Amino acid sequence: MAYHHQDLTETIIALATPSGIGAIGVIRLSGAQAIEKCNPFFYGKNLEKQASHTIHFGTIRNEAGKIIDEVLVSVFKNPRSYTGENVIEISCHGSAYIQQQVIELFIRNGVRMANPGEFTLRAFLNGKMDLSQAEAVADLISSDSSASHDMAMKQMRGGFSKEIQALREELIRFASLIELELDFGEEDVEFANRDDLRALVSKIKDVIHQLILSFQLGNVIKNGVSTVIAGRPNAGKSTLLNALLNEERAIVSAIAGTTRDTIEESLNIKGIQFRLIDTAGIREATDAIEAIGVEKTMEKIQQSAILVYVFDRMKMTADQVYQDIQELEKEELKIILVGNKSDLFEAMPEQEQRYYLENGNGRNGTVLWSELKEKYDCIWISAKEKQRLELIKNRLHQAVISNEIATDNTIVSNLRHYEALEKSNQALTDVLHGLNMNITGDFLAQDIRYSLAHLGEITGEISTDDLLDRIFRDFCIGK
Repeated sequence: MAYHHQDLTETIIALATPSGIGAIGVIRLSGAQAIEKCNPFFYGKNLEKQASHTIHFGTIRNEAGKIIDEVLVSVFKNPRSYTGENVIEISCHGSAYIQQQVIELFIRNGVRMANPGEFTLRAFLNGKMDLSQAEAVADLISSDSSASHDMAMKQMRGGFSKEIQALREELIRFASLIELELDFGEEDVEFANRDDLRALVSKIKDVIHQLILSFQLGNVIKNGVSTVIAGRPNAGKSTLLNALLNEERAIVSAIAGTTRDTIEESLNIKGIQFRLIDTAGIREATDAIEAIGVEKTMEKIQQSAILVYVFDRMKMTADQVYQDIQELEKEELKIILVGNKSDLFEAMPEQEQRYYLENGNGRNGTVLWSELKEKYDCIWISAKEKQRLELIKNRLHQAVISNEIATDNTIVSNLRHYEALEKSNQALTDVLHGLNMNITGDFLAQDIRYSLAHLGEITGEISTDDLLDRIFRDFCIGK
């Protein structure tokens, strides 16, 4: 149901903690009558006479006076509450039955069930936060790593909003000067210095460009970095996955082609979440099921940010590794070569090792290991013996943070913000083009207005009912 079809003056209620069995559950009411609606059913103190930000022990009883539960009731009076309205939070026992009884009691007595995200929507509409901060609330709830948590927290505290608002204010000043010129009609006056405007637009475009570039990093921090482990059959891919996770998740066997489907696991490295995908071995398939597995592997590589190519150091030549990589390489795919079973190689006499290295694994290959290592990040490991696994983790982490965008700057992780920045940037490109073509002020003003509108959509200074519907419908109920 669309938010603008709901009466936003009604008192709303929802369970604010996850449903299921727990020690406590918190039921939240918000609205001008929240305290008044709760008071008749709370036996302890008269809530209407209590100060804001106080907690009171008592019981919640139904219309017949039967005790539903012993509770703690927190009172928050407008405007000093999450929503900017009167808010009551009832901490009851974590029984789903009790929670349902309490919620149904209030619904019978004129309180409405909240829509998904309606508490945060009211916080936005009451000026407690802007739109990008409201969206960060949802990201904060779903954050599953320290990096995604930090990013959401920074946005929720308004760092991103302040940056966007500062850009808008500078543009608004110039837009108003150009609008003033138009008021003078035929008179040849220029209030907005065109060189100053060009410099400002270029500066703003640079900032927006950096924010747009940061989206790729923001997206991987928010959703996890898609990392494929691929290679030929029996290279030790599943053994490596198990060693990195320190668990027996993938099936490990000496039979080539054991993994016929993809296996996905999560690994947190220094606060960044990596989605590790173990895949079927790359080779000519011997049956239809295996062929599907190989096809899925190629598909996963195309969708990923990082490829960890695992090969058997004792069997593969540098030529063969290079040939495989040529088929898998694509733009913006970070490739890390992992030579597995290095414990067997290192157990060989030094003379044999040297011959191996100089002749591409004992054969007269056209590509040498030294050449391969110059071109790609290459690590020698033993997955079975768990040798040099920290080195792989460090390389994975480095692959993400070596991005040109510094992680302590503002990072864009929201697709809606990214699209608005792209449109704003295009409008500013049109402004610069117009300045170079000496077009009239009315056309310049129009392009500046477009840019301002797109920037305003991010913080909610310009919003529509449809936009609010789209943003808040994906929130959990109770937030």
